Amino acid sequence: MSVDRFVYIEKLAHVDRVVYHVRMPAKSKASPKPAPLPARDRILQTAHDLFYQEGIRATGIDRVIADAGVTKVTFYRHFPSKHQLVQAVLDVRHERWMAWFVDALQRHAAKKGAGLQAIVATLSEWFAQSDFRGCAFINTVVELGGSVPSFVSTSRDHKQAMTKAIMELMPPSDDRESNAAAVAMAIDGAIVRAQYAQRPEDALAPLSHLLRALEKSS
Repeated sequence: MSVDRFVYIEKLAHVDRVVYHVRMPAKSKASPKPAPLPARDRILQTAHDLFYQEGIRATGIDRVIADAGVTKVTFYRHFPSKHQLVQAVLDVRHERWMAWFVDALQRHAAKKGAGLQAIVATLSEWFAQSDFRGCAFINTVVELGGSVPSFVSTSRDHKQAMTKAIMELMPPSDDRESNAAAVAMAIDGAIVRAQYAQRPEDALAPLSHLLRALEKSS
């Protein structure tokens, strides 16, 4: 959970991930190695990657502990339960993804004539990455259902923040809020379709068509 230029969380920045981290320039042999992450951050980063790639239920605490290279005592000192770990991962994921999403939208919207197609260009960056496995919040709700209300609430808040960012691209109108909500739903559909489509373009083309139609009708 590699595209350069992205906004990232400073404390996790040295991890060379694609959508959420800046690709750091190559360092000379004389440059000192980066300091290792603190244990809590290492646990979070490890859990983030495992939950996203392999699923929450499929990833046991022992696997997180082993991959993070910490002791059980250290793990449970920071995260007394798996529930608390999942919630922390979702919170971090939200901050990272929204920081990237807003930045990418602004970059693409700044191009002449981009309009709402900035959304397509933004998603194209994400869908093209080798570690893309859909939306972590959709995945969490689908996997766990309503068994943990706080996860559902966090996912809902994430989607509302995404919708607000989309709305910022739209000119003021009476339908601005409802149009942004419709686009957000179409994006969710494109995210799901991108996971089984043969090419990212197969998921983005219908979304692009919808956005062009929306702009013509505005």
